[in-house]
Amino acid sequence: MSTNNQKLKIYIIAGEPSGDLLGSRLMRALKSKTDSKIKFYGIGGETMEKEGLHSLFDVSELAVMGLAEVIPSIPKILRRIKETVDDIAKKKPDVVITIDSWSFSSRIHKALRKKNLGIPQVHYVAPQVWAWKKKRAQTMYKYIDLLLTLFPYEPKYFTPYKLDARFVGHPVIESPVIKADVNAFRKKYKIPEDKKIITVLPGSRKNEVALLLPTFLDTVKKLKEKHKDLFFVIPTVKTVEERVKKAVKKSKLNILVVDTEADRYGAFRSSSAAIAASGTVALELAICDIPHIIAYKVSPLTAMLVRRFIKIQFVNLSNILLGREIVPELLQERCVPASICSYIEPFLEKQGDWYDRQMEGFKKVRQILGQGEQTPSENAADILLEHIKC
Repeated sequence: MSTNNQKLKIYIIAGEPSGDLLGSRLMRALKSKTDSKIKFYGIGGETMEKEGLHSLFDVSELAVMGLAEVIPSIPKILRRIKETVDDIAKKKPDVVITIDSWSFSSRIHKALRKKNLGIPQVHYVAPQVWAWKKKRAQTMYKYIDLLLTLFPYEPKYFTPYKLDARFVGHPVIESPVIKADVNAFRKKYKIPEDKKIITVLPGSRKNEVALLLPTFLDTVKKLKEKHKDLFFVIPTVKTVEERVKKAVKKSKLNILVVDTEADRYGAFRSSSAAIAASGTVALELAICDIPHIIAYKVSPLTAMLVRRFIKIQFVNLSNILLGREIVPELLQERCVPASICSYIEPFLEKQGDWYDRQMEGFKKVRQILGQGEQTPSENAADILLEHIKC
């Protein structure tokens, strides 16, 4: 363990862009609470690198979604796991923190346990054991010492099985989207006030974009043909930026592609509606009252396996939190342009049952997530520092 005269050594691992954002906020909170007497190692993306992390390798190599899609990447992922564990053994950090991506993170933790290094092991973001692999909750204590959860209902799934699980809050309430400048975004890109903006979010993983973007572009084409007053924006991230820009250029559709955080959130706040892949992004849309739908599909084999093994009523986080569908979920065969358009069009006029249902439901979502005296990242940092203190 580090002493008061030494910098804390934190090894932090994020397996995909959403974890990278969560990791960067945690890093910022840890620096604040230790007067920057801290050194970071690990794996992360561009936002974690901005906070001082030198990533062991490019996080995009791990951003694979789907039971079938991951198979070709297994050899590379296994090599990266060994490389990561070896690096941890060499660095001898005061704590190892993995963020989300439990399939990858669990293998890191299991390998570390076998080495018996005596380093505290922490996981941030609980795996969705209520959806599938419920027995996983009974064995996680063997591989990690502490679990930090985003939702208040999650610790109860783990604490009966010898695992210290703490609710810290959801990072969405720290999102810059809340303070994004709508006027600045329109002014920057010379978007007239009479143009209604629709934000299109095809995901942050390469295979998500490959499956969803063609459908989303066809949807944009249909909406443009019918509504001349629409302006479309696609915010993207480093992992898929090149692929998105090439596809948009090939489509010959007039769509603005933005790649900075400020533009991303400016687009969100300026939008009359949004079309989104499933994920945390949908919560960001919810907290700023942007009506939206979730459209998602995976390969036929993955879909078959999911339907057989995963027992969950909803995939959208707002729907899960409320226990009812307020955000339409257009999955697999329902993920088609005609269906997407039929839900989006009433949103543009701020009318319809789905619009009313969302505006009422989003208020309750914000209440559940709760602001609190500290941010979720600050709560997580306090618990971590307490856990590893000498």
